[in-house]
Amino acid sequence: MASITGNNPFHPTRPLGRDMLRVALATAALLLIPLVAMQFTNEVNWGALDFIVAGALLGGTGSAYVLLARKLGGKRQRVIAGAVLLTALLLVWAELAVGIFH
Repeated sequence: MASITGNNPFHPTRPLGRDMLRVALATAALLLIPLVAMQFTNEVNWGALDFIVAGALLGGTGSAYVLLARKLGGKRQRVIAGAVLLTALLLVWAELAVGIFH
């Protein structure tokens, strides 16, 4: 069984605020992509609600992973949890973008 104090970067004794700050910064960085693209092309046309929803999806998924990773012991479990969360994020994003489920 893997040790919780091994190579887990989300160790439960580490301050949660630091990990959540990383999630917030990564979310902001990803949201800069469409914001910058809107300045150069008319193909990207996001409104305020689009940025709010995208921020909630990205930030929520990242936060869920941080919280799960702190509870899970092994690297394999964290990878599986990350894959499940990423799959869910991509399915929701695709549904909101083009409506893949009718």
